[in-house]
Amino acid sequence: MNIQIFGKNKCFGSKAAERFFKERKIKYHFINIIEKGLSARELDNVIANVKEIDLLFDTKSPIFEKLNIAYITRSIDDKKELLLNNPALLVTPIVRDCNSKKCTVGQAEAIWKSWI
Repeated sequence: MNIQIFGKNKCFGSKAAERFFKERKIKYHFINIIEKGLSARELDNVIANVKEIDLLFDTKSPIFEKLNIAYITRSIDDKKELLLNNPALLVTPIVRDCNSKKCTVGQAEAIWKSWI
């Protein structure tokens, strides 16, 4: 298993994901999404797994309100660009099993258990 956790340092969900894998002695790599962001290829992989790009937006983020995202209709390409340029907009944690290319957004312990 090759797990990557894209998260935020002060995010409860990100800490819970780390704890989940640590308790099961599964090695993981934590990536601070605010500092590193996601590459376009990584974002495409997440979208392919989640199936709906709007589920990736953290509607509680101050940036979400500042950019009026809820009130402006945007194309998928525009939404991708927003997420790539503003990683704080992403719901975290984003957990990827790099071997199977599966991923989840948000806390998804039931799904993580099925990967083990």
